Amino acid sequence: MSDPIDDAAADPSPESPVQRALRLKQAAIAAREKPPRGGRFQREQAARIATGKSKPWMSR
Repeated sequence: MSDPIDDAAADPSPESPVQRALRLKQAAIAAREKPPRGGRFQREQAARIATGKSKPWMSR
């Protein structure tokens, strides 16, 4: 059986709870599904809203 104190001492770079939480959070964000990049999808997204359409009060 190993003592938890011995395990912590054997680790050359112990990770603080905050660092561990940040690492886990970044891993969860990186694992999320990302939208498709490039090609037809990107062209459709770029052409979706014409300039000024998002501000109808700006037109005469």
